[in-house]
Amino acid sequence: MGRPSVTALLRSTWVRFALSAAILWWLSARIDMTEAARAMVTVRPPYLVAALLLVGVDRVIMIYRWVLLLRASGVAITTAKAADIFLVSAFVGSFMPAGVGADAARAYGLRSHTSEGGEALASVVVDRLLGTLSLGIMGVVGLLAWTSDASSDWRVLGAIGLLVVLSVGAFWADHAVKAVLADRAHAGRIGRALVRLTDAVSRYRGRGGALAQVFVWSLAIQVIRIIEAYLLGLGLGLTVPFSYYLLFMPLGLLMLLLPISVSGFGLPQGVFVWLLRPVGVPDHASFALSTLIVVTGLVGNVPGLLLWLRRDREIL
Repeated sequence: MGRPSVTALLRSTWVRFALSAAILWWLSARIDMTEAARAMVTVRPPYLVAALLLVGVDRVIMIYRWVLLLRASGVAITTAKAADIFLVSAFVGSFMPAGVGADAARAYGLRSHTSEGGEALASVVVDRLLGTLSLGIMGVVGLLAWTSDASSDWRVLGAIGLLVVLSVGAFWADHAVKAVLADRAHAGRIGRALVRLTDAVSRYRGRGGALAQVFVWSLAIQVIRIIEAYLLGLGLGLTVPFSYYLLFMPLGLLMLLLPISVSGFGLPQGVFVWLLRPVGVPDHASFALSTLIVVTGLVGNVPGLLLWLRRDREIL
């Protein structure tokens, strides 16, 4: 029996728990956790409440954005059922790999309510693609807002540009997949599934109106999340300019999407600490801010927990 691949290791829940625990242990050895905890429990209530209200607005827009994609693809499902699937999946995803866990649960939940499996999965993929693309755009906006000479940060611009190209290029991935797989596309289950998925995603090329609306709402979500972080920072007494939040939050949010942590704990917090050092924020305050961002996001999953519990009672 061969050794497990890197991909298999990253998919392992125990590996992700171990990685998150190791990073948190490393941070705890370098950060005054007592001060960090004190900062979190003494965060000013008005700012915390405002941030939580924005989390609610964030969830409503995310559901609406997904419904727009479902309507454009002709998937027969009510808005109420789509909201139920989205919220329950967000809760279930809290215990799965950050970023992709909720998406996987959402795709599975939708496929169980529609016979159009390819379109169902494509709606989730396109939703994520447009969300990632909006993060890249906000990264450019933040770079321009914080620095007077963006050309000096060519590496950052290059990385953001690559992210944008890959996100847009995914809508033409059907050509690449068919060219690479050729006749083998119909020989295996994975090949057939990949062809069906890329075909379904490619059909969104003819749904420009829906894509434009969803992209605008995706940008709005990123702005809301940046404002959430800014409010939490004010609640902690941080004096970081809003323009710097525009710069570092897109990268921080991207770290939260990577499937190598559990519920956003671990690596994302370390990245937030690193990103806030250049503007003089103490490590314990950065850790407190990053933890509050993750926790408020988890609070937004509570409606999914209630729906999941009700669903469980109905089964019993």
